[in-house]
Order: sequence, then C-alpha cells, then structure tokens
Amino acid sequence: MIVIALSMAGAASAQDLSELVNYRAYSPVFASAGQPTEPQLAAIRDAGFERIIYIAYSDQPKSLPNEDRLVKNLGLEYVHIPVEWNAPTGSDFYLFAAAMRSAPEKRTLLHCQVNYRASAFSFLYRVIYEDVPVAVAKADLNSVWTPNETWRDLIFAVLAENGVSPECEGCDWTPAPDN
Repeated sequence: MIVIALSMAGAASAQDLSELVNYRAYSPVFASAGQPTEPQLAAIRDAGFERIIYIAYSDQPKSLPNEDRLVKNLGLEYVHIPVEWNAPTGSDFYLFAAAMRSAPEKRTLLHCQVNYRASAFSFLYRVIYEDVPVAVAKADLNSVWTPNETWRDLIFAVLAENGVSPECEGCDWTPAPDN
C-alpha cells in the first residue's frame, strides 16, 4: 500500500512542473524555468531531473535560501553560476555550456528568477551546441520574453564568436525596454 502511494505521489509531482514560473521543456533532457519553490524542487527530482543549474545571485529577493543544500539533499547535482542581470558576459554563458557539456545526457533544469537569463542561455546553447535552428530557438525565447538591449547584445556577441548569424525568417531582434 505504501509503495502505491509513493508511486502516485511521484506521478502527481511530475505534473507540478507546469506550475514552475515560465517552465519550458526543450528536449527530454533539458528545460528552463524561473525560481522553483522548495516543494517544487522535490517535484523536479520526481520528474527525473538529475541536475539543477542556477544562474542568478543567491541574494535575489525571490531566491530560495539554501537552495544548494536543498538540491543536494534531494540527491541532485547543483551548479551555481551567478550572472549579473545588467552585465551578463560570454564567460558566464561558456561556464554554463561547460557544465552542460560535461554530462549532456544528464536531465537538467536551468533556472534563474523568472526564466529571462535562463531562456537566453538556453537559446544560445541549443543553437550553438544542439544545432537547433535560430528561428525555432528564437520562438521559444520569445514565448518567455523579448530580450532587452543588454541581453540581445550578449546573444549577438556569443553567436558571432561561434560563427552563427542571428538573422532568420520572422526573427525580430528589436530589444524590449529594460526589465
């Protein structure tokens, strides 16, 4: 009886992922979202994720205190790369990409506060390392937000370093006002 209850609880928590802020599943092994709550961390684990990468500062107002310890206690790998909202760098992105490429088969949730940073890094990673067409990745990015000038410029710079043009049919890179 207990085994059945635990099994049902795991199935229910997997459905809870849609409750994550701006949750986007890009593939069976890669997704991004905004800041999860403590109960959502367990749902993330129960959904089969093995690694969480957090790319905002831990002192953000909506950050989860002790997220690193909470994630590790759930048996998941935890990577923290603090990315300054107003000054993201190519180095920040490449640190994230190195973590992903160290175990690309590991089911990973990338998150920040509202999935703005994370969706931008997801766009870049998918285009550069997974050969996802720019138009497809851009549509996914736009489903979360329209990057402001700072983030658009970072995206353009990283794409240029990798010999990829941001131009595509239907792609409008007009920056949104600063958020």
